[in-house]
Amino acid sequence: MKKLIICALCAIFGWTAASAQKYAVVDMEYILKNIPAYERANEQLNQVSKKWQGEVDALNAEAQTLYKNYQNEVVFLSKEQKKAKQDAIVEKEKQAAELKKRYFGPEGELFKKRTALMSPIQDEVYNAIKDISELRGYQLVLDRASNAGIIFSSPKVDISSEVLRKLGYAN
Repeated sequence: MKKLIICALCAIFGWTAASAQKYAVVDMEYILKNIPAYERANEQLNQVSKKWQGEVDALNAEAQTLYKNYQNEVVFLSKEQKKAKQDAIVEKEKQAAELKKRYFGPEGELFKKRTALMSPIQDEVYNAIKDISELRGYQLVLDRASNAGIIFSSPKVDISSEVLRKLGYAN
């Protein structure tokens, strides 16, 4: 009997504590799509990425051409010439791999450019969410757009439009 009473009291206190917390949700996809600077930054990143990928592809194509030429000429080449051509092919492939790593690697140029372009926008959104949360007394703000396991959220607790208004963007 005592265990039942203790469990009931714990449940009541737990429910009371949980209901006292205020929370809200935001849809970061919706917010970012409505910020023109974010869309421009995304487009700029896409253009740079395509340009750099073209450079990498060109080096890979050169390596492929060298390899095909080598295959066609291999029977006519001396041992030294074969070695020289093989070395040239390997060097071209290495150059392509290094360029790809420099542009697209974990600490590559694309990562640095994305950070430089996106961080100010993300910081501005974060500060707007923080200001609204402090003003309204929210202890928790969840991103509905992420795969955080939110199955349902009431539109009443979605502050995405308010965040956009605070940032100065009409929705």
